[in-house]
Amino acid sequence: MIRTEELLLNVGPQHPSTHGVFRIIVKLDGEIITDAIPVMGYLHRGTEKLAESLNYTQIIPYTDRMDYVSAMTNNYVLVHAVEKMMEIEVPERAEFLRLIVMELQRVASHLVWWGTYLLDIGAMSPFLYAFRDREIIVDLFNELCGARLTYNYMRVGGVKWDAPSGWLEKVRDFIPYMRKRLDEYDRLVSGNEIFLARIKGIGQYDQETAIAYGLSGANLRSTGVDWDLRKAEPYSLYPRFEFDVPLGTRGDCYDRYLIRIQEMKESLRILEQAVEQFPSTGETMGKVPRAIRPPEGEIYARIESPRGEIGCYIVSRGKAEPYRLKFRRPSFVNLQILPKLLIGETMTNLITILGGVDIVVGEVDC
Repeated sequence: MIRTEELLLNVGPQHPSTHGVFRIIVKLDGEIITDAIPVMGYLHRGTEKLAESLNYTQIIPYTDRMDYVSAMTNNYVLVHAVEKMMEIEVPERAEFLRLIVMELQRVASHLVWWGTYLLDIGAMSPFLYAFRDREIIVDLFNELCGARLTYNYMRVGGVKWDAPSGWLEKVRDFIPYMRKRLDEYDRLVSGNEIFLARIKGIGQYDQETAIAYGLSGANLRSTGVDWDLRKAEPYSLYPRFEFDVPLGTRGDCYDRYLIRIQEMKESLRILEQAVEQFPSTGETMGKVPRAIRPPEGEIYARIESPRGEIGCYIVSRGKAEPYRLKFRRPSFVNLQILPKLLIGETMTNLITILGGVDIVVGEVDC
């Protein structure tokens, strides 16, 4: 029998998807993890408390920074909640623009995940390819709203401004280009024997566990639970479009990998339909009062972000600033299952599991 001593190891502060500020303390018995304690707060900005002293338009830039690789969807959940409270009708052209940028953002977000995940488990080329293709989307966003990462594009009642001339044609050209690249990704990685050995059967859990931990997004759907808010609780223009919700069966890191690849393909499918149906004329802002003051009451609105359910809970006292504001951030909730997944695993599998859960530190700590 080999005699071992318990070792306390700090992993971080870092995280495979952001290389930033997430720390996890692991206890080791040899190579086996016996305990795992996530440590948060390194990037805490007090977003929800700051919102109490800001009007609703001023809050929008703060949502950009909660998830800095999926800012458009964060913009949307806030304005969507306010619009529901005030019963504001959003012009069709504005809603089309919103949906197009949200689906482009989903593809861009998954590309960051795909590239950094493969890099952290030992493959260099996928990272370069992913960021090459993501750059096209970033350029499209830059042309649309003048920013590359934090966009501040959505407004209560519509969008900041219309798409420039020729922008929609560039989106149309991007769709077949990205389809070919995703096929290349599959040939390069998805069947690679070394990759499969690193990821298959790792970080596995069942439907009951996923639901008990409040998981959403690919983390939930990898167990076979058919839950995507774009279909389960339709919002925006999603009911108009045909698309499928990719599901897994094993609930492991490999299923979550396959789901995210397939989600990018489904986003391209939605984009193709949206570009074809895009109205030739129309307004980009609805009728919104100069001072946005939702009626007294409360509301919870939720949408499907690249990482799962993101929600916005607002308590209004009829003033220009929210009385209380709370975001339900998918990464923060998905994080809770990490200790369960890591205990009993080897250190070799720690990075595989962390990246498979797809946590964005901005959402965890904001």
